[in-house]
Amino acid sequence: MNDGEKALPEGTEKKAAVRSMFDTIAPRYDLVNRIMTFGLDVRWRRRTLRELGLGSGSRVLDLGAGTGDFCRELENAGLVPIGLDLSYGMLANARTDAPLAQADVLVLPTPDHSVDGVTCGFTLRNLVDLEPFFAELARVVRPGGRIGLLEVAQPENRVLRFGHGIYFGKVVPLIGGLLSDPAAYRYLPKSAAYLPDPATLLQMVRRAGFSDATRTLLSPGAAQLVVGTRDA
Repeated sequence: MNDGEKALPEGTEKKAAVRSMFDTIAPRYDLVNRIMTFGLDVRWRRRTLRELGLGSGSRVLDLGAGTGDFCRELENAGLVPIGLDLSYGMLANARTDAPLAQADVLVLPTPDHSVDGVTCGFTLRNLVDLEPFFAELARVVRPGGRIGLLEVAQPENRVLRFGHGIYFGKVVPLIGGLLSDPAAYRYLPKSAAYLPDPATLLQMVRRAGFSDATRTLLSPGAAQLVVGTRDA
């Protein structure tokens, strides 16, 4: 880290900063997402639902629900979503008929083994601690239920990784700054540093109670999808 570069926040400071940031960028969040991912984020969410493989009528918690992108896809697939998010501003700008509530996803207001599945899109790096989060997933998902965790990643190919680094680190903040809040979109690329390496991430999920968890890089390697089944 350069001497003039501010360290990423941790603990309660991070929680407060994340909530404030998403409250600020909520009105134009969807627009910026579509532009900076070239619409691939929609494809990635649909891939997540296919990998979940849950039957019609299944109850699914969408954590870090934001403006309801995943909830809309879940409804379209015949599932029954419930969206939770720390940011009231994001929920206030949501475009979904699903029930929504403001909540800290590290302490879910949900009974044990009460849902068939969980989706979570681009939220892991914004959490204060991942292990309590995975433990909560194991608590609320019924045995045999499924989770689909979508998050940013880096391509494995060195050339693609270099190009992705330039785009994610330079172009995304520029786009976000022009269309929304500059400070927020300078922070978001840096927040990928909160994520553990892929092997550690998978180990954490499996240890929490999803022993068959797998990780897939999604084209062109800018996103990753972790799916798993709750152990019996």
